[in-house]
Amino acid sequence: MTTVAATAYDVAEVRARFPALGLRDHGQPMAFFDGPGGTQVPRSVIEAVAEYYETSNANAGGAFLTSRRSDDLAAGAHEAVADFLNARSGDEIKFGANMTTLTFHISRSIGKTWRAGDEVLVTTLDHDANVSPWRAIAEDRGVVVRTVDIHTEDGTLDLDDLAAKLSGRTRLVAVGYASNALGTINPLPTIIEQAHAAGALVYVDAVHFAPHGPIDVQALDTDFLVCSAYKFFGPHLGALYGKARILEGLPAYKVRPAHDRFETGTPNFEALAGTRAAVDYLAWIGERFGGPFAPDYPALRGRRLHLKTAMRAIRAYEMGLFGELLDGLERVPRSRVWGIRDRSRFDQRTPTAAVTIEGRSPRHLAEALGERGITTWDGDFYATGLIERLGLSETGGVLRIGLAHYNTADEVQRLVDALEEIAG
Repeated sequence: MTTVAATAYDVAEVRARFPALGLRDHGQPMAFFDGPGGTQVPRSVIEAVAEYYETSNANAGGAFLTSRRSDDLAAGAHEAVADFLNARSGDEIKFGANMTTLTFHISRSIGKTWRAGDEVLVTTLDHDANVSPWRAIAEDRGVVVRTVDIHTEDGTLDLDDLAAKLSGRTRLVAVGYASNALGTINPLPTIIEQAHAAGALVYVDAVHFAPHGPIDVQALDTDFLVCSAYKFFGPHLGALYGKARILEGLPAYKVRPAHDRFETGTPNFEALAGTRAAVDYLAWIGERFGGPFAPDYPALRGRRLHLKTAMRAIRAYEMGLFGELLDGLERVPRSRVWGIRDRSRFDQRTPTAAVTIEGRSPRHLAEALGERGITTWDGDFYATGLIERLGLSETGGVLRIGLAHYNTADEVQRLVDALEEIAG
């Protein structure tokens, strides 16, 4: 794998684009480690949302300037996310309120094609938004739901259990790209190949992975993939990719005049503006810092190329920083980092740490860090089945520390110093 030279990535230049990184709390600069719950946004995203209201605010399909601008904006946002995911076209992208809402919506259409006795596979590792919608529609349709287990020692999916539960009755495998709680990256090429060999569709939740690495839906050959713009430096909006031939063959639940079979109601144009700007911001990262990775993508050009090199540059920076975080966390008294800790296996995880400290509840840790201007999350983060499986639900789950490409080594050291103080 190509690597970025140590001087290539300039985090100070990146941070200068994020106004919120200048906030202070309790007399100290805020340090944001809450990215898995929602990232901060660059100034260009804020300006794009404001510009939409100032110059284009209208409903779709009108015979006047601002409506035409809104229509053009919507088309541009679809193409931007198609570039981000390397979909064939913007027609394969559908927007909605968030990933959860989109999944409940599309599950109704997919489930209508099932018959009693069919089976769906979900996993213990997943966010509940990729579990509960399938359980709900399965109950409606008389379909059996089977759950793929994990290896509790490192928080990875049990692929033998997956293979054993796949059968000719399996209609869909719902799986995460990466765990939003532990950071585990699933081996999607293997999972998708096995699912397709059994005749099943694959529905990938990429919400947690999207800000941390490149996604190529064509290379993966996944049937569906969902992500959320507010996790990759944009506004609160969900995006669904679906193969065109599959989307066209599904029944749609819509009002008769709707412009799209799966986008119901008036679009959130301002969020579409911000999402397009977020994609363009990431493309800037690729133009500025992604050059060393460009030879790895000889077939790509323009924004699609810049987006892939951006995410490679981001991943290289973040995982180097995560190594420093893990070194520090392992020095904190009575602490445990859950999931993959082996440095030689960092390619199997994102820069998100799930931590417990004996004698301190995750909520206490989060509150104490918050009092120091450091943002983290505590609990199960809707990865309810996973936290239950690890035996942590009765003690408040875990403290989640999520790195983003705008975090710094100084912030990491400040966090570790604070945890050592709190633990002591």
